Amino acid sequence: MERNEAIDYIKFFAILAVVIIHTFPIDGEVVLFILDNFARFAVPFFFTASGYLFGLKMLTTKYSWTYTFKYIFKLIKIYVCWFIFYALYDLFIIYEKGGNVTKEISSYFEKLTLKNVFYYGEGTSAYQLWFLTALIWSTLIVYMFVKVKKLYMLLPISFLLYIAGLFGQSYALFYKVSVSTRDALFFGLFYTTLGCFFALHPRLSAPRPISSSIYRAFFFLFILLQAAEAYVLRYVLHAPFGEYFLSTFFLTFCLFSFALSYPHYGRGSLFAKIGANALGIYVIHVFFIRILDFLLKMIGIESLEGHLLLNIVYTLFIFVFSYMTYAGLQKTKKAVNLKNS
Repeated sequence: MERNEAIDYIKFFAILAVVIIHTFPIDGEVVLFILDNFARFAVPFFFTASGYLFGLKMLTTKYSWTYTFKYIFKLIKIYVCWFIFYALYDLFIIYEKGGNVTKEISSYFEKLTLKNVFYYGEGTSAYQLWFLTALIWSTLIVYMFVKVKKLYMLLPISFLLYIAGLFGQSYALFYKVSVSTRDALFFGLFYTTLGCFFALHPRLSAPRPISSSIYRAFFFLFILLQAAEAYVLRYVLHAPFGEYFLSTFFLTFCLFSFALSYPHYGRGSLFAKIGANALGIYVIHVFFIRILDFLLKMIGIESLEGHLLLNIVYTLFIFVFSYMTYAGLQKTKKAVNLKNS
């Protein structure tokens, strides 16, 4: 199976967008709010790409449970390792802060409920790990529908759930869903299903006779549409903050269609190389945000809000250092494996 370099290329911008979301203030200037919403294509694209690659494997392994089990087990291992890493970090911080350590630790463990840990991916300071639990559950559901050849039924069902999930986001202004919708069922499932649907239907995954310039025009149209939707909801209707929107679907569909139409776009570029390691940057970057925030507080800088240039430097530092650290960890891991083999 030939690698789609365009997916890796777009993943670079997606993971950069994730770091921007986590480092730029959202309640400051309108410009920063719009930038934050420009970046909201990132996680939906990751879900779609994961579903697509999983779907391709389903074709080559004849819907094998063995492959699915190995894939899900791999995701679980990544999640568990980083969950433990961040939990240990949190406990270290509690100990260093002093005070009533026993009470603080007891309160910390109270948050580690089965629902939080195994479904929502919450409980530690690693708020980004929700993506892994959502992907695990979404992939499992997708596999069950693929196995019985009913994926065409899951696509509209998951889309309706996605629409319902909007009412746990900014659309709660009109009717509030009482549960968290940043999860597998209301968010990850639809985009994972969409990606798998692309893979299993040749007509969808086949390159389209559309020029790259037209794709770029649609991309900017949909990204502006998403920003406008978010702006109207937040600043005109005074809705709660939202992490995804109705227009996010059109933006994600456009990006992924481009990647399938131009699979070699970005071939050999540094962007594609870094994008191929997007998951590693994703899981580790929050740790460096925590560390750098701690150092900034030590020198008397409580917030970078209102300092656009410093925000940019801060974001780029987190991004580059996260990539370099993860790449170093991978090299170390390979060296150890070679030594032991």
